[in-house]
Amino acid sequence: MDEGRKDKGRKTMGNKYGGMTVNERLYVSGLWEKFDKAIAQKDIDLMIAILKEVELNDSNIQAILKSEGFAA
Repeated sequence: MDEGRKDKGRKTMGNKYGGMTVNERLYVSGLWEKFDKAIAQKDIDLMIAILKEVELNDSNIQAILKSEGFAA
């Protein structure tokens, strides 16, 4: 097996949501409705937990919270 290909495969396996938008990640993970409910209930802790579950970093999470009108 070509070592370059082997390494590349490992990198993509580490992030199953690589290349997806936040909406795509939420949909594919089955967390779309749960996230919407968390927004409606203003449950910031649940929103953060869901966004971490779809492998977003803290910087992205803070930007999403801000865009939804929640102070980070």
